[in-house]
Amino acid sequence: MLETTQSEAAPSHDEPSKDEPRGCLFALSQPPLMIFLAVIGCLLLMASLHDLLLL
Repeated sequence: MLETTQSEAAPSHDEPSKDEPRGCLFALSQPPLMIFLAVIGCLLLMASLHDLLLL
């Protein structure tokens, strides 16, 4: 098995650091989540406008 020391291992940016806790605002800043929420919001807006204006 290959052993690496702390100096050889590359730091991962995906893991939260101990100095900086990541919470809900970090999760909301992720692009895939924002695209998903925007699509759901547009679908809800289109459905509500359809109900208000055409029915």
